[in-house]
Amino acid sequence: MASKTLQDLFIHSLSDVYSAEKQLTKALPKLARASSHSELKQAFQTHLEETNGQIERIDQVVELCGIKLKRIKCVAMEGLVEEGQEQIEDFEEGPIRDAALIGAAQKVEHYEIATYGTLATVAKQLGYTEAMKLLLETLEEEKSTDEKLTQLAKAQAAEQMQAATK
Repeated sequence: MASKTLQDLFIHSLSDVYSAEKQLTKALPKLARASSHSELKQAFQTHLEETNGQIERIDQVVELCGIKLKRIKCVAMEGLVEEGQEQIEDFEEGPIRDAALIGAAQKVEHYEIATYGTLATVAKQLGYTEAMKLLLETLEEEKSTDEKLTQLAKAQAAEQMQAATK
């Protein structure tokens, strides 16, 4: 039977992002190990810690709203994780792989930004004010991570340009 209510959408979307975050906790250590740039390794490790906190926040949202998550697999994250793994396999360790990993990670961040933005809006419409605040907190972390990755990409590009002109 198809879901019909905003509450159904909220539960489905929250269940989906819970799966996504769980998958990410397994992928981030692999990305960190595959990175050659120390700041990129650190960014992946830091985001792993944030991701664990985000999972805890989802647990808080579930408790606050008195809902039960569905057991579903986020196929979007599965594809994004697979794409990151392909980058590791397709490029030798070094600056080019690092650039590919940054791109793969930003795709993940953009997916999460869209998801948490939608969840916060739906939570507000359902009157889940405290849950909305938690979801917005996660949304801001995801935006911040995306910005850090952008800065790393720019810095790495500048380093490569300097090395090429020497």
